[in-house]
Amino acid sequence: MNNPGEALDRHADVGAASDGTDMANRAALSSIAGSALEWLDFAAYGAIAATVLPQLFFSETDPTTGALAAFATFSVGFVARPLGGLVCGYLGDRVGRRNMLVFTFLLMGICSFLIGVLPTYASIGVIAPLALVVLRFMQGFALGGEVTGSQLLTMEHAPKDRRGFYSSFIAMGSPLAQVLANALLFGVAALLTNDQFLRFGWRVPFLFSFLLVAIGLFIRMRISETPAFKVEMERKRRGDSQPAVAFLSYAGTVFRLMIVWVAVSVAYFIATVFILSFVTNKLGMAKPTAFAILILAHICSMFAMGIGGALCDRVGRRTAMLVGSRTMLLAFVVFFPLVLSGNTLLIAVAVVFLLCAAQFHAGVQPAYFAEAFPTEIRYRGSAVAYNLAVVVGSSAPFAATLIQAHTGDATWPIVGLGIAFNLLSMLAIYIGPDSWQKTESTR
Repeated sequence: MNNPGEALDRHADVGAASDGTDMANRAALSSIAGSALEWLDFAAYGAIAATVLPQLFFSETDPTTGALAAFATFSVGFVARPLGGLVCGYLGDRVGRRNMLVFTFLLMGICSFLIGVLPTYASIGVIAPLALVVLRFMQGFALGGEVTGSQLLTMEHAPKDRRGFYSSFIAMGSPLAQVLANALLFGVAALLTNDQFLRFGWRVPFLFSFLLVAIGLFIRMRISETPAFKVEMERKRRGDSQPAVAFLSYAGTVFRLMIVWVAVSVAYFIATVFILSFVTNKLGMAKPTAFAILILAHICSMFAMGIGGALCDRVGRRTAMLVGSRTMLLAFVVFFPLVLSGNTLLIAVAVVFLLCAAQFHAGVQPAYFAEAFPTEIRYRGSAVAYNLAVVVGSSAPFAATLIQAHTGDATWPIVGLGIAFNLLSMLAIYIGPDSWQKTESTR
């Protein structure tokens, strides 16, 4: 298994003979639905952290400290993701992709529901923020195993010449969830008074968890295990003498892919979480308007994902990633000048542009990451690289708030930080191989 792309091609041929495109289509569609359901409550938390959590769970602090504390609990969920990716990835490489996805879905749903019924600081004091941190950690652990598992379930079922396009569908689960979460919050915020929203309205997305778990389990149980994993298990059953792949031998690949994805994560969280706090608290924008802008941006970003996935099947993973990186660099440069104009339309253009540039990469990422590893460590390798990058990216709202608190609300240091990460990401893409070229040569 010296050539991961070649190994994936060999397994894809087996899958084409056994399951065919019908299972590939079913895997892609069910992964969109399952991922969207799983991401819904996680997405809602980001919006809540930027708007009401400081008042509900950190009410004894000043506004800036409360915002920092709320964004810190937001980041806790992402700190847990590499651990979840490593543990679930290790088990997923042994007991199967689908089995682990059932477990992560249950864990995510239970934790989300508990957040929805959690008493606030006013009711139980310091226990409230402590319980919130624990539940966020468990949410992050579950999502760390879920994201990559869903990507692999889709990609390992996909035809070998359309892996990028098929895997871009699973990436659409996240913005679809963001649309649903922000639509729910928009509706609730529009129908309720601010006092009612603070008392119970923010809990609505989290309390859907029981229904989401039931639907999600039904979807997941209708998908078979992937052909690539079945082939790997058969090889082990026969006692194939091929030496096992050492996970640590791919440490350099994991680190490079992590660097590639950090810039995307930073851009994503600036455009979806920090901007909510900025426009509502600094610019005085109404919450329903801010939620509506995010809904529009996430809808547009789903098209960007599809374009990225389709393009990488035609020009290669690396070329497509570089197209996205150059676009994102431009988006970062114009982002805050447009936002600071105070014009609602220009703010919407800024958010849509930056988010679409970031999410274009997400259409390429599943294939780009998965093809870098052989089957027996693919879950772990992809999950650890992806989730370590997201840990760094998820700290962007916290870092941006802290920067502004010490620079008199200046935005240029935030732009500089985003550009620096973007340039590092482009360098990591340039020096890495293009797995698509390897795959094409084996046909």
